[in-house]
Amino acid sequence: MCDTDKAMPVEKNDVKEHRIKSFVVRAGRMTQGQINAIEELGPKYMLDVSSLEELDTVKAFGREAPLVVEIGFGMGVSFVQMAKADPSGNYLGIEVHPPGVGSCLKLIEENQLTNVRIIQFDAFEVLRKCLKPASVDILQIFFPDPWPKKRHVKRRLINDDFVKLVSPLFKQGGQFRMATDWEDYAVQMLEVMTRAQGFSNTAADGTYIPRPDWRPLTKFELRGQKLGHGVWDLVFKRD
Repeated sequence: MCDTDKAMPVEKNDVKEHRIKSFVVRAGRMTQGQINAIEELGPKYMLDVSSLEELDTVKAFGREAPLVVEIGFGMGVSFVQMAKADPSGNYLGIEVHPPGVGSCLKLIEENQLTNVRIIQFDAFEVLRKCLKPASVDILQIFFPDPWPKKRHVKRRLINDDFVKLVSPLFKQGGQFRMATDWEDYAVQMLEVMTRAQGFSNTAADGTYIPRPDWRPLTKFELRGQKLGHGVWDLVFKRD
């Protein structure tokens, strides 16, 4: 992890390549509760992937079940709500920001959920090296950093290279779920996914789906609605 937004070298097949980070780990003040949660609940719910070895999800969750992966769950409120509403699924959350990890761990414990595991690591490395091909039933990315400045658009997570990276991870019929409250990012997502091979848009008109019931309404989104801000949801299915 890195506290700057500069491109960092990563290893792939013993060859160094440079990747522009789509996130910045900013110094954030943690509450004592968040600190305690990581120290006390981390061993119970967090997975250590620092070795970047292939992850055995059956062992990690103690059962075999549909795998839902969420990248960047923020403070974990909607992620935990979804896991609670779907006890039949295994929910794997990936987040780099410590306050969000601590907050999510507290929510998991408060709700006594057994179907949630957390990884605090660069999602790109987890996707490239830790998840097995054809292992993911649902991949969801909600409200990723929009990088609104023109010079930063290249840092947006959803792009052609990212889709090529995650494509092999889906089971046949698996869903790629996305949402953003930035219209130009929504357009970019739609363009990227429309030209991606092996994916079909689930929207009847080939654009965006109506707001789905399965995605909890967050306080942030509710505040945006009151201010007249739009939200665009996309769901593409792996052929």
